[in-house]
Amino acid sequence: MKNPQILVLFLIGAVLTIIGVIFKISHERKDWTTFFLIIGMTFEAVAAILMLLKLFKKNKNNTDSFLDS
Repeated sequence: MKNPQILVLFLIGAVLTIIGVIFKISHERKDWTTFFLIIGMTFEAVAAILMLLKLFKKNKNNTDSFLDS
């Protein structure tokens, strides 16, 4: 995956997590708060794993840096 796609995954996860936190603070129904928190943190974890894989993946040509792709 390219960097902007990973960033979008992370941002979606952050928005869902923030929505879950706001629901949790306002004492809304527990099933919705848990749903948003779990889904949001899952998106963030997947984005972090993809970013780590991209960082440690060996490049075939050394002219390409991490931020160029």
